[in-house]
Amino acid sequence: MIKWIATFIGYSFFRFPGAILGFIVGGLIDQFFKPTTAWNQNRVQNQNTGLFQLNLLALAATVIKADGAVKTQELQFVRNFFITNYGPDKANSIFEKFNEEIKKEKQNIPELAQIFTRQAPYETRLQILHFLFGVANADGSISQPELNKVEQIAAAMGIRANDMESIKAMFIKATGNAYKILEIESTASNEEVKKAYRTMAKKYHPDKLQSQDSALIKGAQEKFQKVQEAYETIQKERNL
Repeated sequence: MIKWIATFIGYSFFRFPGAILGFIVGGLIDQFFKPTTAWNQNRVQNQNTGLFQLNLLALAATVIKADGAVKTQELQFVRNFFITNYGPDKANSIFEKFNEEIKKEKQNIPELAQIFTRQAPYETRLQILHFLFGVANADGSISQPELNKVEQIAAAMGIRANDMESIKAMFIKATGNAYKILEIESTASNEEVKKAYRTMAKKYHPDKLQSQDSALIKGAQEKFQKVQEAYETIQKERNL
């Protein structure tokens, strides 16, 4: 951009020779500022990524402490999640902050959710909700206080009620779960079932997720599989 401004100014004063000189000088100035700009962008991106991960740990800590008991299975689930998806070195670096979050008396959920509601697409927030349900379910069951806390976080992140129920049905076994996952009633027609499956498969397809984060992609794949299983269950019930 600067080189074209310099070219115009050079031409205004010295005509064609000035334009050539302005183009060269402006190009050098552009090159000088370009690496700095790129570095700043990378720094901001890395800061946002780190803040994302720390807030995710803080939300996980909130869910773990919801029922008044910090369980080993839940702590290990979070640790394994970060090691698997970010590697041991990066995970250990991030996880140093986790003990601090566990020790905090109270977390400000709306404040923690801000980075996600402001910067993360809705599809990404669905993956976060899926992760938190996984944390709550790490010991084999989800207590009512844990469920209440996850629902509170979902509301703070702007998750729609039907999506909340859909993901909850993937973790808490109950009659009619297959229909809840597809976000339809058990009275839905066969055509409505097929339409709901296509809609939900599109919503939870990994390609729909605007992120290169391996952890979030894995969550999308798991939900996509649950949608397929729900549809297959209904197909068997109805002999479709």
